[in-house]
Amino acid sequence: MKKKVKQYANEIEAGALDSQHVLKDFSRMLDNQIEKIVLFLLEQQGLLASRIAQLNEQPEYLQEQPDISKISELRESYREVGRELLKLLFFVDINAIGLRKILKKFDKRFGYRFTDYYVKTRANHPYSQLQQVFKHVGLGAVVGAISRNLVVLQDRQGSYLSIYDQPALPLQDPVVDSIRSAVNRLNHSTNFLNFLGQHALIMQEELPTSEEHVDDERYHFMSLLLNLANTFLYMVNTYIVVPTADDYSMSLGAAATICGIVIGAMAVAQIFSSVYFSAWSNKSYFKPLIFSSIILFVGNVMYALAYDLNSISILLIGRLCCGFGSARAVNRRYISDCVPLKIRMQASAGFVSASALGMACGPALAGLLQTNFKLYKITFNQVTLPGWVMALAWLVYLMWLWISFREPARESEVNHVQQESSGVENDKLENGLAQPLILTSNENEQDDEGDQEFDGSEEAPEESHLPANSLGSAYRLLTPSVKVQLLIYFMLKYAMEILLSESSVITTYYFGWTTSTVSIFLACLGLTVLPVNIVVGSYISNMFEDRKILLASEIAVLLGILFSFHIIIPYSVPQYVVSGLVMFVSAEVLEGVNLSLLSRVMSSRLSRGTYNGGLLSTEAGTLARVIADGTITLAGYLGQEKLLNTTLLPSLVICIGSIVATCCTFNDLY
Repeated sequence: MKKKVKQYANEIEAGALDSQHVLKDFSRMLDNQIEKIVLFLLEQQGLLASRIAQLNEQPEYLQEQPDISKISELRESYREVGRELLKLLFFVDINAIGLRKILKKFDKRFGYRFTDYYVKTRANHPYSQLQQVFKHVGLGAVVGAISRNLVVLQDRQGSYLSIYDQPALPLQDPVVDSIRSAVNRLNHSTNFLNFLGQHALIMQEELPTSEEHVDDERYHFMSLLLNLANTFLYMVNTYIVVPTADDYSMSLGAAATICGIVIGAMAVAQIFSSVYFSAWSNKSYFKPLIFSSIILFVGNVMYALAYDLNSISILLIGRLCCGFGSARAVNRRYISDCVPLKIRMQASAGFVSASALGMACGPALAGLLQTNFKLYKITFNQVTLPGWVMALAWLVYLMWLWISFREPARESEVNHVQQESSGVENDKLENGLAQPLILTSNENEQDDEGDQEFDGSEEAPEESHLPANSLGSAYRLLTPSVKVQLLIYFMLKYAMEILLSESSVITTYYFGWTTSTVSIFLACLGLTVLPVNIVVGSYISNMFEDRKILLASEIAVLLGILFSFHIIIPYSVPQYVVSGLVMFVSAEVLEGVNLSLLSRVMSSRLSRGTYNGGLLSTEAGTLARVIADGTITLAGYLGQEKLLNTTLLPSLVICIGSIVATCCTFNDLY
């Protein structure tokens, strides 16, 4: 079909065809291809159903004369049918991805939004065959039959309850788990855990293997818990200084707006630390976490001692050290590589939840540290205690890490890819599932040799499964829609950082808020993260397309920014609180949907390796925080009375730009 698109383009340029003929012919060709897939799918469903019906005749005989060996043999037969079903789901997944790619290529080549028209007219028709491809109609019955019979054979010690009697206790079987995973991938289901998992942007392979699992020997629950604890503590460390950073700066003889540099120094260092931690995680997980804990301990001690040393330089160096200890890339990588697929979504949701909880606990903890005393000439007060408390927390974490973490067994990525490739090649479809609807590797190579045209989202055949090995190669894999999603991520992180980092200065100047009041306000903002994600992940995302939620959230962020400007005199607390809440909540909704879309439109080559999708999004967000904190400091030279409007203006411009860019690429976001 790629060749056909190229042929259409050549004939249109030569004047041999008009656009209406091309649209009609391409629609007919797509209909034929989809019908071919669906008829094959239905045929294979029938074969699988027949095999299950034959197997169902044996349990009646076994009830009269139980035989352990025959029961085990029958269970294995049901599992074999499940494996065949898994291959069929894999086949449908390949074709669904191929359909999306050819529609995107057609739209890009001819500048026509054909995808919207084709999907709407075919998906909503009562005889839709497109629904068979994307919603796998009928396969659920086969999955249910396999699951029910495996449960019946699982325990024959007097309990004859079926899966329908105990729906809350799902069958724990590796084959059924793999089938569920394949079905969820095909469905793009958006329940709360899936939504939070996508929020973490822990990238998945675009095409799964037929045996998609992580060796249980690599998984260690305590090690996973330590990674989540690292995420939580780092977020607490980031935001615990926000309510008191301006007071700390003034106590050292600097302007209050220097708080932007104090807060942002951690983000500056994180830009570099994300890269080396991501590379380090290719070889080890334990050593990067040890290094992270030590450097964070040292950084927090320096931050706390800066008060008695009366040195703004020591304060900034301490915050830079904390940023160099950011191991979030390692935390993401551990979940992606070492957590079994069946619980990876829960682990990803735990990563997001730990981040959100840390974001709320940081300011709240700062509000509780309102004391002032000296011990051996060392001052403990509201500005130094955050450093001392976090230093103690990282010391305790370091000891826990040293005792409890277990380094997973390492496998070279090359061998892993070779094993997967040989496994797929040797695992031929059997018993009616071997019809050549998927071209062989040689045929694919010949086809690609005859069509050397690649767009930004496609790679040469020999490179299509290799991870990006540099920032340059990763950047070349970014299509326009991916770049727009990264721009949106940059925008929302910039807007949120402006709101949070300058909150102490703004509220003190306009309203005379104390540190405790600022801490309560920031903690309340942080506590909205999980409830908002529950509502969006469980309800809103099931009612509207992600791209529509994305655009609506951007507009809501824009309204929050506009309402935050100091135009009406005097500036009131309700205006600041309501506008800040609208901006923050909208940005949280936007972040979840943005990262969900980003995980779909990003190349599969960015799902692994050092320069992966998670690293790129982290770099975009961290760069936004750095620029936002720098903006606060520079705007401070104009005076605190102009700080609010001056810092909101760039947010407004970037937000409008992201909305325009979203509208331009709206057709590609599916």
